[in-house]
Amino acid sequence: MLHLQKEAFATFAAQFQKHNYCPNTCEHRVEVYEMEDMILDCELNWHRASEGLTDYSFYRVWGNNTETLVSEGKDPTLTKPMVGPEDAGNYRCELGSVNSSPATIIHFHVTVLPKKVVEEEPSPTVVTTQGKGTSEWSTLLPSPKAENMLEDRLAGLLLWGSLLLLIVVALAILCQKTVIDFIKSSLSGLGSGAAEHRQVPEKEAADSETQ
Repeated sequence: MLHLQKEAFATFAAQFQKHNYCPNTCEHRVEVYEMEDMILDCELNWHRASEGLTDYSFYRVWGNNTETLVSEGKDPTLTKPMVGPEDAGNYRCELGSVNSSPATIIHFHVTVLPKKVVEEEPSPTVVTTQGKGTSEWSTLLPSPKAENMLEDRLAGLLLWGSLLLLIVVALAILCQKTVIDFIKSSLSGLGSGAAEHRQVPEKEAADSETQ
């Protein structure tokens, strides 16, 4: 049984090299933005069809040629959430087999890019008019809400102006009537005084004739 597994593994390994898959000495360059998730995938197409394979092991490779085991298990991917600048560097993935030698070794060079800056800009309200095969953009227009507020204010000012004008007209009419009544009363008073003044001499003259 073990002999058959070895033969199957050798067959798939030969197929792997024949189709120019990534050789064991290749290096994958991975770029990830700061505060995002880093995912290193060690699985190749022929892994699931092979027998005699064991676990995936991920190592962090340091500059002094030392390694630190980061993850080990059946999962072919290594996920590191919210990476920072300290996570940049070299990593190595190794797929073990029942033999002493690993079936696959893949190197990763990880570069952590600066954090993305997302700028949100409000979208302006535009009017599009289409002519003969062309598209023209008109001047930016205010929002309908601003137009409604302006119309309400203008209507309020017009209402208050009309009310004030009515009050002024009413006061003018009232004042005019008061002045006219005053003039009439003054003229009537003067007329009655003159009549009385004429009656007194006439009475005195009549009395003198009688005597």
